[in-house]
This record gives sequence, C-alpha cells and structure tokens, in this order.
Amino acid sequence: MSSAAPRPADQDHLWSVDEHLEDILATVRPLEPIELQLLDAQGCVLVEDVTVPVSLPPFDNSSMDGYAVRVADVAGASEEFPAVLDVVGDVAAGQAELLHVGPGQAARIMTGAPLPPGAETVVPVEWTDGGLGEGPVSGMRARSLAPEGAEGHVHVYRSAEARAHVRAQGSDVRAGDRALDAGTVLGPPQIALLAAIGRGTVRVRPRPRVVVMSTGSELVQPDESLGTGQIYDSNSFALTAAARDAGAIAYRVGAVADDAETLRSTIEDQLVRADLVVTTGGVSVGAYDVVKEALSSVADEDEPGSGVDFRKLAMQPGKPQGFGTIGPDHTPLLALPGNPVSSYVSFELFVRPAIRTLMGLDDVHRPRTRATLTARKALTSPKGRRQFLRGAYADGSVAPVGGAGSHLVAALAQADALIVVPEDVESVEPGAEVEVVLLG
Repeated sequence: MSSAAPRPADQDHLWSVDEHLEDILATVRPLEPIELQLLDAQGCVLVEDVTVPVSLPPFDNSSMDGYAVRVADVAGASEEFPAVLDVVGDVAAGQAELLHVGPGQAARIMTGAPLPPGAETVVPVEWTDGGLGEGPVSGMRARSLAPEGAEGHVHVYRSAEARAHVRAQGSDVRAGDRALDAGTVLGPPQIALLAAIGRGTVRVRPRPRVVVMSTGSELVQPDESLGTGQIYDSNSFALTAAARDAGAIAYRVGAVADDAETLRSTIEDQLVRADLVVTTGGVSVGAYDVVKEALSSVADEDEPGSGVDFRKLAMQPGKPQGFGTIGPDHTPLLALPGNPVSSYVSFELFVRPAIRTLMGLDDVHRPRTRATLTARKALTSPKGRRQFLRGAYADGSVAPVGGAGSHLVAALAQADALIVVPEDVESVEPGAEVEVVLLG
C-alpha cells in the first residue's frame, strides 16, 4: 500500500504544490493484484495483457435472417424471373448439426447461425417470398406458428455475391491477437470482450477503498434541522462522490465532533476497510482544529517516519494540509482543509492522483490545457502563492466562476475547470493565455 515514508515535518518550510504532491506519490504504492470475477473487476485496472484464445466470431455466421444458398443458384434472379430453390431445413443459432446445401437448394438461416456446408452466401428473407409463393415478404414467421417454412420451395428475387451477409470467422479478433493491454481500465465494453473470448476471471488491481470523514461540532447531516451556529456537512458528500468518480470504492463516515480522542478512535476503527483515509477540517491553527491534535503525535515506533505531517503550502485555496501514514498497515492519510472549495481543490490536486496511483494507472492527473481568459477585469493573485480559481471552460476560453472565497459552494457547482495562476504572477489580464485543469 505504502512502502516509502513521507518526508519529516519542518514547521518553517512552506511547501510548494509540486513538493507536496511529489511526497504523496512517492509514498503511495499501487495495490497488490488479485483475481476477480468479471463483474467484480469493473472499474479495475488490468495488470497483464490478455490474449485471445479463440477467434471472434469462432465460425462463419449469418448477419441476417434469410436463406443460405449457392451463388450460382441465385445468379440473375429477379422478381420477374426468380430463382426457385428447395428448402432443406432450418439453421438456427446454437444448432449443433448443420445441414448441407447442394445445388438448387437453400437452408433457412437465422442471424448468428453458422453458415452451413455447401452454402456460399446469404440472401435476406426480404429478397424472397419466405416460402409462401405470394411475392416479397418483410420477415419470417415464427417456426412454432409455421413449421412448414423450413421445407418446400422458396422464390429468390435478387442475386447475391459470394459471402454477402456473412460474418467471417476471426473478422472481429483472431486467436493469438492481444485483446486488451495491461493498464486498461475495465469498463462495460472491455468486460464484454473478456466474456466473449471466454474469460470468466481476470487479474487486476482492485479499486481502492477510501474512507472519507469530516470534522466539526457545527456539522449537521442533511435532512436534519439546523441549530444556532450549525451548518450542513457538505464536504464529506462532495469528497465521497469525488473519490467514486476517481475510481475508488468510497465510504462516507458521519461528521465527527471536535474531540481528538473520538476522532482518533474513529479513524482507527475505519482502518480495517481503508486503503486510503481522507479527512476534511481541523488542520489549521485554531484551538479546535482536532485533526492536528489527534494525529500529529500518531506514529509507529517500529517504523521511523510514520505518522502525519501537517504543512503549509504555497497555494490558495488550501494552504493547510496534512499527509502521512497511520495504523499497522501504514495506510496513507490525507488531511484536507475544511472550507468547501479548499477541500475540493485539494482533493483534485492531491487525493485524486493518490487514488489513481493506488489503482495502478500510469496517468494519474486531470488533463490540462491552455485557454484564453475571458473576464471583465484582471484576476489578482497573492504573490508567492499558486492560485486555483474556479472556471467554466468552452471552446478554448475560460471564464472565472464566482469569487475567490473558499466557502462559495454554489460557484463550485457551476465550475468545470480550475484556472491556474502561477506563484510569480500577481495579475492576469483579460485575453491572456492561462493554464486550465479540466475537471469534467
């Protein structure tokens, strides 16, 4: 889970965004691979190439409901001069014994059924009278209603080239081909392919289990009544949703009151189901910032460097951050600020890459691009801080959404990007090119 230890604390050091992220990614390690059933592997990352054991399709089969015939027997066929063929029976999908189609013969064939020996092509049923002798038909009658359709004669009104409406063996993938590469995230199409080539299980890195908890005695759960000085807990919902969006199995823990011992015991109880723990709130310099109080002294005496380091970062929002490992398995823990915007921005910059690293992905970051700033006035940024402003991105342009306040949840809900203002830039004029982190 995590083999390296975080850097030791240095209370006077102002960490850069890159230094903090580098420390996290140097500590977090991909989870160990396991063998999972296909549906349990959804969202997981393959750890080995998958080779095709059997071609798809495994045999030549019909792509239409119609008649399997020889090309010469329908050459020149028309409505005025149809080809009249003897129907020797039905060929249905999954049928073990195949009919043989000889000269002057046809086999009624269903979509997906194997092309019978002797047949060279398939004519759709719409090109025939369906054996009824009453001109072109629009489809076949069910065998249970008209079993006589599998015998007698059929009139064919159009010719067909060789192998028309035939899906060739191996036309999808051939035996020995590589079906999926190691590092592939398994979504529904990939799981369909694995099932189609006969794989019931697959070796993957499991989805990380992420426990999210918020702290603060002022926090109330949605649907409950607010008392004086209370607010609803939105952070734990936002971060749990964000963790799931990143690919994790996320567990939300109810808000923990401002009591260090309660918080410490709650975290310890959650470690049994956690590959990563994320807390929000209680990491600043206030008298009730209990995350620092609860975790600053937590360390494994047998493992030098374990424990949680609380830092100040040269960024806005999100200056106070905490990172370290806890518990017997040295589970990574990221302690984020409590303001909603600070919390969410911190998640995108630090927690999401950690989750993607646990998954075993090579590219763990959100995509970035350059965009033209659309704004009514210049954006200002504090000197020496890398600022991340909420933005709306479209067609190569980005516009700020809401103000710079780290409590503005409504503005966050309208944003699909973060505008990055570097540490050495204090003002960005409208029309300037800026770096953008795409969140969508």
